[in-house]
Amino acid sequence: MYFERIYEEGLAQASYFVGCQATKDAIVIDPKRDVDTYLEIAKRKNFRIAFITETHIHADFLSGSRELAELTGARMLLSDEGGPDWQYSFPHEGLKDGDTFMVGNIKFEVMHTPGHTPEHISFLLTDTPASSRPSMIFTGDFVFVGDVGRPDLLEKAAGVEGARIIGAKQMFESLKRFKQLPDYIQVWPGHGAGSACGKALGAVPGSTVGYEKISNWALQYDEEEPFVKALLEGQPEPPVYFAMMKKLNKVERPVLSHVPRVDEWTIERLEKALEEGMTVVDTRSKMLFAYGHIPGTINIQNNNAFSNWAGWLLKYDEPVAVICGEHEIDSISRKLMRIGLDNLVGYFTNMDGWIETHVMEQLPHIEPCDLEDALKDDNTVVVDVRGVNEFLAGHIKGARHIHLGELSQRLDELDKNQRIIMHCAGGDRSSTACSILQKHGFKKVINLAGGYNAWLDKTLLSAS
Repeated sequence: MYFERIYEEGLAQASYFVGCQATKDAIVIDPKRDVDTYLEIAKRKNFRIAFITETHIHADFLSGSRELAELTGARMLLSDEGGPDWQYSFPHEGLKDGDTFMVGNIKFEVMHTPGHTPEHISFLLTDTPASSRPSMIFTGDFVFVGDVGRPDLLEKAAGVEGARIIGAKQMFESLKRFKQLPDYIQVWPGHGAGSACGKALGAVPGSTVGYEKISNWALQYDEEEPFVKALLEGQPEPPVYFAMMKKLNKVERPVLSHVPRVDEWTIERLEKALEEGMTVVDTRSKMLFAYGHIPGTINIQNNNAFSNWAGWLLKYDEPVAVICGEHEIDSISRKLMRIGLDNLVGYFTNMDGWIETHVMEQLPHIEPCDLEDALKDDNTVVVDVRGVNEFLAGHIKGARHIHLGELSQRLDELDKNQRIIMHCAGGDRSSTACSILQKHGFKKVINLAGGYNAWLDKTLLSAS
């Protein structure tokens, strides 16, 4: 048997390529949308992708199952569990609890494991030439390393009223089945640390059933009521694009057979776009952005969080352009297509040329050691753009809390005549927040250097 885990750090998302070395048939589980990765594995290892499957209708990324099926002719095996409201509405072969199928000599058994979503399934794998007993389980968003899938996304992101309580109770029952599995079975989940699909995901790629029984907080409960309460507490805010992913992963949609390629823009084309009010994202580092940026652009750095914040802040029905290096446009295109943002229309690289003929805008910062004096001014306000759980765990006294993802909708809560000091944990999210305010005409915007963490370190040092 051949096994490979493919991990996309930006979305903390894992997919799996499993092949039978005797027949050269292979299956891909939970593929991302830029499917050339799997085609390259198949070519390199001389496999034929014969099957594609998913553990559930995903909320945090746009599945590449249909792209991969179109390019390979592979059979799509998808869940038919969960009732009529949770059926894939495009052609596929349905899977139910207890079903089995073979990929060459490798046996897959379907387990219906609702909780995160009603239709969620997991896959027990048995390498039959080696043993008659299963050796792996692919758990998707059911069981993670150290955590389990959150049941509140359908209610918070997709607006399905009452779903979180029902899902939490279903999760409790599904975990009973998980506990009955042999301890030696390897656990391969759909996400790792950093995913918004849970609240305490571990950074280790995989685990075992036995280890999760003793270490995973969610498997320590024997009674439903306290489990439900604990599971629903402290879940992070779901990005707004999750609702769009739920929709697009369920219905017919355009299929991209390759990574989109867009034109490089001239200075004149960028000028025209800005005049028309198009969203232009400056993907450079927060330091370069602060030193000098094009007025009207917003700063979303091209790092591992780019997809997440693009999904929070960009609109699916409006064109967008990016400022980046020539060598970065492929990675940025991939990060956008993975969440279904197919509206990238151009990119701009010639910042040196722009600077020669245009006035640049700067983003000033304030050091944590100067914050106390700055707040003596009644016309100064601190805005914390971190998540609510971060804010509740500790915040600067008197700070207002506005989550970055909600900032554009809550601008009327801020006064353009006040000096506004924005901060997050380390300065990345607050750079984006400051750029949004500047784009909307706020002139007295300042970024707290190093964010809350630097302020806390300074405070603790002063107290010692």
